[in-house]
Amino acid sequence: MTISLSKGQRIDLTKTNPGLTKVVVGLGWDINKYNSGADYDLDASAFLIQADGRVQGIEGFLYYNNAKLYNGAVEHTGDNRTGAGDGDDEQIIIDFTKIPEHIQRIGIAVTIHEAELRKQNFGHVSNAFVRVVDAATDREVLRYDLGEEFSLETAVVICELYRHGSEWKFQAIGSGFNGGLAALCKNYGLDAQ
Repeated sequence: MTISLSKGQRIDLTKTNPGLTKVVVGLGWDINKYNSGADYDLDASAFLIQADGRVQGIEGFLYYNNAKLYNGAVEHTGDNRTGAGDGDDEQIIIDFTKIPEHIQRIGIAVTIHEAELRKQNFGHVSNAFVRVVDAATDREVLRYDLGEEFSLETAVVICELYRHGSEWKFQAIGSGFNGGLAALCKNYGLDAQ
């Protein structure tokens, strides 16, 4: 049975799901009937965060052009440039057994590619969600639907997975940013230049 979360809620992942070592983080969204004159290209990314709250460098930043980190500990399955169709639009696979000890949190975010140039924002996006699926059994463990609370933001931190001792937990974040990917990178102490 899938557990549905609300913004701010936390849940044990590995403790309440014994044997859960590898997950698929599926992200999906729809575009409202708004036409900005250009296609909407939303991109999922992950920030591998150390104890100091910062990302070490490009080796800690996962996106479609840097799609595999730490020998497959975290892997982006590919860039969906239109978001068309049902189900997950993009996926990130996380193998908890391969995450280096110095990584304490994994921030999962979605940005709108060239949002400022294309005059696009998350006010045009609906039905955004994240779900965590057990990679071994294909069972959906949890789901967080973002709702329609965003307007001018061009990037959103959807959730974070974090260590708690030897276990992993999930927190529904739903925090929007103006400034797209550069703002997210700055939030995690990563230079986007």
